[in-house]
Amino acid sequence: MAPLVKAFQERSHDFKTKVCVTGQNRQMLNQVLSLFVIKADFDLNVMQPNQDLYDITGNILMSMKTVFQTYRPDYIFVHGDTTTTFAASLAAFYKKIAVGHIEAGLRTGNIYSPWPEKANRKLSSQLAHYHFTPTIQSQNNLLNENIAAKQIIITGNTVIDALLLMKNKLETDAYFRNKIHTSITQKYFDPEKSEFILVTGHRRENFGEGFINICNALKTIALQRLSINIAYPVHLIPDVSNPVYSLLSEIEKPSSLVWDSLSRPILMTFESHPPYR
Repeated sequence: MAPLVKAFQERSHDFKTKVCVTGQNRQMLNQVLSLFVIKADFDLNVMQPNQDLYDITGNILMSMKTVFQTYRPDYIFVHGDTTTTFAASLAAFYKKIAVGHIEAGLRTGNIYSPWPEKANRKLSSQLAHYHFTPTIQSQNNLLNENIAAKQIIITGNTVIDALLLMKNKLETDAYFRNKIHTSITQKYFDPEKSEFILVTGHRRENFGEGFINICNALKTIALQRLSINIAYPVHLIPDVSNPVYSLLSEIEKPSSLVWDSLSRPILMTFESHPPYR
């Protein structure tokens, strides 16, 4: 959502923008806000130990009620398929506030895959007034569900927009690029002189056996191809970090940093998601 926030803020004469965060994954959230120079106007701080989906949904819903009692916007914008997206959309619906759904229209054909994200995304579509889709196929999915064409706008993917913003920052801000490069080189390896594999993986449907399989595959590569480094920005939730560090720590602790690899990728591997249409 950072590119959208920045775009609204650049048009402050047209839009009064407020940013609301739930406070989930606090460390990673603070890094992103700092990186994109964004200040949260509302911080729900909903995360508590040992919460389940019931707790998270209820806490976000009640927290959004408080936000809307303090400040009533004309529109809210939510992203993707998270529980936050659904709960915030529902809270806005209760206040008859228009919802704009970013990354709308992705479908797998199975409400349980991914779970609960697939249901979150579909339920949010029923509550949204405007649907911002990444692809023509996503648009067609919504049209097939009888969403009015005038409510659907193809925009591309804001995740790619965010990636390109950072790529531009690395290319134009020498201090920032040198800081990142020095940090990675001193702790791990020189990304400009080494072959490496960039790995991402954090999806709920891979918890358990899925991450064990991913880690075992990476371990095999690391032991058989000693000249190739593996960079894995590890998600902080225990269902991801525990198996990753447990199975791979004997080789070398995975990197927690990401740098500009777009200009010279050797291999990027991403965890397997259900096939979205």
